[in-house]
Amino acid sequence: MSKEIIAKKAAIVEEVVEKFEKASSVVVVDYRGLTVEEVTNLRKELREAGVEMRVIKNTYLKRAADKAGYEGLDDTFSGPTAVAFADEDVTAPARILSKFAEDHEALEIKGGMIEGKVVTLEEIHALAKLPNREGMLSMLLSVLQAPVRNFAYAVKAVADSKEDDAA
Repeated sequence: MSKEIIAKKAAIVEEVVEKFEKASSVVVVDYRGLTVEEVTNLRKELREAGVEMRVIKNTYLKRAADKAGYEGLDDTFSGPTAVAFADEDVTAPARILSKFAEDHEALEIKGGMIEGKVVTLEEIHALAKLPNREGMLSMLLSVLQAPVRNFAYAVKAVADSKEDDAA
């Protein structure tokens, strides 16, 4: 092999290592059996959620995962493999790919990584059931507002009862 080819392959591996290190979550899938149109629709949906899906050779993925320090992903890098990288919304790739896999049996989720930890298929499906970042923030706000709202109702009830007593 020429030094030029080896350098190109090393550059690809380095790029994938960078993606692994930068990603908040990574989901590995087998896309065999999907039509071009289905893959295009899936990529579009992922891209709209800020997720990048790429088809990368398994040897590059194995080397990059080892170099990035993610052991346990080697088993997922077999057969036709596509990888979804999410930098911001941790739940986005799991949520979108799980939903897509329900509608398209050909898509198989193999495994992944969340916040630097290799996770099982069950953990990915559990993550997929969580709402997105905005949904979680909305839930948090409603939880934080509840005590204030309840206090306000109590004060109003006391004021109403004193008003009734005065009348």
